[in-house]
Order: sequence, then C-alpha cells, then structure tokens
Amino acid sequence: MSTQKEAMREFGTVEENGLRLDTDKSEQIIDALNTDLAAAYTLYHQLRKHHWNVEGAEFRDIHIFLGEAAERADEAADQIAERAQSLGGTPVASMSQLQEHSPVESEDDDIYDIRTSMEHDIEMYGDIIESLRDHVELATNLGDHATAEILRQILGAVEEDAHHLEHYLGDDTLVTESTMHN
Repeated sequence: MSTQKEAMREFGTVEENGLRLDTDKSEQIIDALNTDLAAAYTLYHQLRKHHWNVEGAEFRDIHIFLGEAAERADEAADQIAERAQSLGGTPVASMSQLQEHSPVESEDDDIYDIRTSMEHDIEMYGDIIESLRDHVELATNLGDHATAEILRQILGAVEEDAHHLEHYLGDDTLVTESTMHN
C-alpha cells in the first residue's frame, strides 16, 4: 500500500491533454473507453476460465484458441487504458470499478461443457461488438479519429475471434459419437 497521502489524479476526473481534444469531448470518450476496458477484462477472465477447463476430443485446438483470444483481449485492454490516460483520464483498474463499468457480465464460477461455455463467450462477444461499434461512432462524431481508429482495429480482432467461435460451435465435426466414447 502506498504511503502517499494525496492521489496524483482522482478517478473520474479529466485533465487537459496534449492531444488538444476538448475536455468535454475527452470526458465522453474516456467514459466509453472505460466501458470497453471493463468489457475487455471481463472477456479476458471468462476466456481464461474456459481455457483452463476445456476438455474433450478437441481440447488442444480449443485450448490454444481460447488462450490466444484471451491474450488479444488483454492487449486490447492495454491499448484502451493507454488511450484513456493520454486523453487526460484515469482508466478503471479496481475490481469493483471494472465490474461497475462492464457492459457484460461473466458467467458464474461453475464449470460447464465446452459448447455451453463457448455459447456464453459468443454472447459476450456480440455485446462487446455492439458496444465497440457505438464507441467508434461516438469518437468519430466527437472528432477523435485516433481513438476511433484504435477501437476499429480492436473491433476487427473481436469480430474475427467471434467468427472463429461460431465455427467451433458449428454442427459439422470430425468427432463422432463412437470416437467420443472410446
């Protein structure tokens, strides 16, 4: 625990920034970024949970995919947090603030079959995609084209992972009932 008596910047406040974006606009964008940051960490933790607990005939491929997808969510969170900071804001960091700001809710601590787990993931991805699209539009409308571009790139990666999940959840598989029980 720090011995410093005063915070350098209080959470929720926005300082002027060197990017020359008006503070009122920055506040709106930072709020959106904190929502996206919280969503990215919620997704990260859920993907890690599924990565740790996957089993079955397709274990290896799904285990690798979920681990890599979690890493991409973590990288996105870092980009989002750094952008919020550069706009003069404070990125959400505490567990309580992450939970409060997240537009998505993680599944409980129980373990489910991988198909159910991945269905939960695809639902979360869909909600995050909708939120990111709204925030790209917000940043564009407020004249913050750099934030819009950062979020566009993240959106592309999130959509790609969601698309891969859809393929994993497809009905066609090389694993047959007899293979699964032997």
